[in-house]
Amino acid sequence: MSKHYDNLSELNQYTPLREKLIATHKSVSELFPFIQRIAIAIYDPQTTMLKTYLHSSGEDNPLENYQALLNDAPSLKNILKEGLPRVINNLLTFEASHNAHTKRIGRQGYAASYTLPIFNNGIFIGFVFFNSKQNDVFTEQVLRQIDVYGHMISLMVINELTSIQTLSAAVKTASSITHVRDPETGSHLDRMSRYSRIIATTLAGKYNLDDEYIEHIFMFSPLHDIGKISIPDNILLKPGKLNKEERIIMNTHANKGREIVDELLKNFGLENIKYMSMLRNIAQCHHEAINGKGYPQGIKGDQIPIEARIVAVADVFDALTSARSYKAAWSNKKAIDTLLEMAGEKLDVDCVNALIQNMDEVETIQKLFIETE
Repeated sequence: MSKHYDNLSELNQYTPLREKLIATHKSVSELFPFIQRIAIAIYDPQTTMLKTYLHSSGEDNPLENYQALLNDAPSLKNILKEGLPRVINNLLTFEASHNAHTKRIGRQGYAASYTLPIFNNGIFIGFVFFNSKQNDVFTEQVLRQIDVYGHMISLMVINELTSIQTLSAAVKTASSITHVRDPETGSHLDRMSRYSRIIATTLAGKYNLDDEYIEHIFMFSPLHDIGKISIPDNILLKPGKLNKEERIIMNTHANKGREIVDELLKNFGLENIKYMSMLRNIAQCHHEAINGKGYPQGIKGDQIPIEARIVAVADVFDALTSARSYKAAWSNKKAIDTLLEMAGEKLDVDCVNALIQNMDEVETIQKLFIETE
């Protein structure tokens, strides 16, 4: 009896998706050492935006914090139209008349690329990219073997994204069962989650936020008020101002949110997935204030996790610019003036400035996700 070393044994472990991608790349490199990079881009069907998510090339990443409309990438869009992967064996000649991301890959020294679409039961999820710094390496024989790895990576991505979607679905179901109707629902979550992503992307350099972190900010921010499931309707739905006793009860939703998140992660077996601490922080700390006068812990400044500071600004801005039963929607200018007044006291200055610097993108999101009755 002989022994065999399984070079993909790391995939059996409860490790983050990035580590699994790196392990898979290592295995691919043993067969095809000319493949220097494997990357994943995720598709947002509501905005038709492609967003960089993960890569296996260490510090060598020409597309950090990058996004583009699928319509602005005709070669990638054609993959979906034809239902076939894309093979580029000479990026130097291909990049001359094509989009910015292909040119950036080429200028980093990559000379050839193979792109495989990710589908989950026929629904388009994103792309897997295999990049090489050598020309003419993606032969038919090579591609037959790489396809196996590509589909394996696709399944790993689908598994992780499905887990998060299941978690979100569980929260929505729980809300319906308990008859909770938070006035800040619907398009509010679509907008504020994308505002959160804008802020995180803008601050990526200063706070060393990678694409995976930014995408999780986007995915987790809609769950910031999960704790409101526990708040009685007579308080949650009260049209007027809360009295002191009602406010105390309302403020318990932050700690309760952390408890609910912990329980859900335990029940769904997701406790050890990377960035789940981010979800806990968002649920518990998004009402903390920079000056320490927030709740539930009264922490201040940099003690507040950056993800909670980001979500707080996105949430407040959308609340100000949205109509509620007790107020009309404010103009963006009035909301910005208020954010600037709150900056350094309740809200993080960097996060406020990051949102204000990207008002063109903010206005595009507002047009895409108009509040409906």
